Amino acid sequence: MDALAVSIAVGLVLETVTPRHTFRMAFHFGLFQAMMPVLGWLAGRELVLVIRAYDHWVAFGLLAVVGGKMLWEACTEPEPTGGADPTRGLMLVTLSLATSIDALAVGVSMGLMEVSIWVPAAVIGVVAAVLSALGIRFGARLGRAVGRWAEAGGGCVLLLIGLRILITHLRG
Repeated sequence: MDALAVSIAVGLVLETVTPRHTFRMAFHFGLFQAMMPVLGWLAGRELVLVIRAYDHWVAFGLLAVVGGKMLWEACTEPEPTGGADPTRGLMLVTLSLATSIDALAVGVSMGLMEVSIWVPAAVIGVVAAVLSALGIRFGARLGRAVGRWAEAGGGCVLLLIGLRILITHLRG
């Protein structure tokens, strides 16, 4: 669901969403969502103790930085060449990592239960990719309707997702 919400936010920010934007977003979110449980599963029991202690802070920090940047860009004068494309480069990797970091702990849990990770990881990846593709398209349509406020709204959504992750983990 985090990948869906972030995809909608990205669709809000982009001036025009192309099939290439949709593919990059769906591919990366699906890949990270499938890869993280496998990495967690491979890492084993020791890593869960380290990750569980601060995974929520990492996810919050990544989303806060990206969301804050989007808010900053929405409140300043637009650049003539347009803003940064969140479906490219380090920003895409950051968003992919931030929305999938909890899946690492899920993978460790599955490894401790001695359950095969391959089918669940594939299903997680495909579902995340499909929802991300739908989300960026929906966000683009919504963005055309709300104009410049879309970027501020997208930044707020990312900040709220980060806060939700942080609060959920701090409450136990």
